[in-house]
Amino acid sequence: MKKIYSTIVMAAVLLLAMPAQAQVKFGFRGGANLVNMKLSGDFTNNLAKDNRAGFYIGPTVKFTVPIVGLSMDASALYDQRSTEVTVEGTNTTESMITRQLAIPVNVRYGWGLGSVADVFLFAGPQVAFNFAKDKSIFKSAADWKWNTSNFSINIGLGCTILSHVELKANYNIACGKTGEATVWNATKTAALGTVKSKYNSWQLGMAYYF
Repeated sequence: MKKIYSTIVMAAVLLLAMPAQAQVKFGFRGGANLVNMKLSGDFTNNLAKDNRAGFYIGPTVKFTVPIVGLSMDASALYDQRSTEVTVEGTNTTESMITRQLAIPVNVRYGWGLGSVADVFLFAGPQVAFNFAKDKSIFKSAADWKWNTSNFSINIGLGCTILSHVELKANYNIACGKTGEATVWNATKTAALGTVKSKYNSWQLGMAYYF
């Protein structure tokens, strides 16, 4: 949690430190998630996962500072990700869905292609606060608990067209686990082990700045 709070404070300081002559644009962003869920811990050899597409959507703001090529963006996104986990050799499958408020802050460096378009690389931290509820899975053989908050890093590239439309592609890398399952014995009187998950994600999206 200290890492998350430090990131929020650092992002706020950077935004407040933007010079008065910085150009600010507000817009709306949306796109698709393709989850790359990683499992670790006990029993993972008996589990298979099938990644699913999700989505994100929400407002965004972009700051262009008077340094050639340098800018920043920040967003507040409703972010939904999903995957399915199956016990191999059975028909027992569970859908694992996270719903969260994601707040990415990216530093960008771009190259202009005239007045029509520019391309840019970007990277930065992201904090997310989970709305998903804990649940019993595999016919109550395990209890799944989501982290209330997550910290991750974005790395990607993008293109701005006619100063208003923006296309982005990036990989979101989770720093630490995003959820954990406790596996119980048949009478649910003793824990047999745990399974941890990490939700990385490929993301493709588009934004429009007014």
